[in-house]
Amino acid sequence: MSAQKAMTIRLSAEQAEQLETVASVENQPVSDVIRAAIASHIESVSKDAKFQEGLRERIERARGLLR
Repeated sequence: MSAQKAMTIRLSAEQAEQLETVASVENQPVSDVIRAAIASHIESVSKDAKFQEGLRERIERARGLLR
């Protein structure tokens, strides 16, 4: 298992209630539901052409700082 990093998020009361409901119905810890949602979002975004272009631009800017 890789190292873990604790993070804090703020949700509206409605989002928190919905999240807790989903976790309860799926009989999973809230943290597992959050991790699954984040993994799904990252996978989806990483395939997006606009994201890929932004990533390439960020890499080029970083390379420019190293010269």
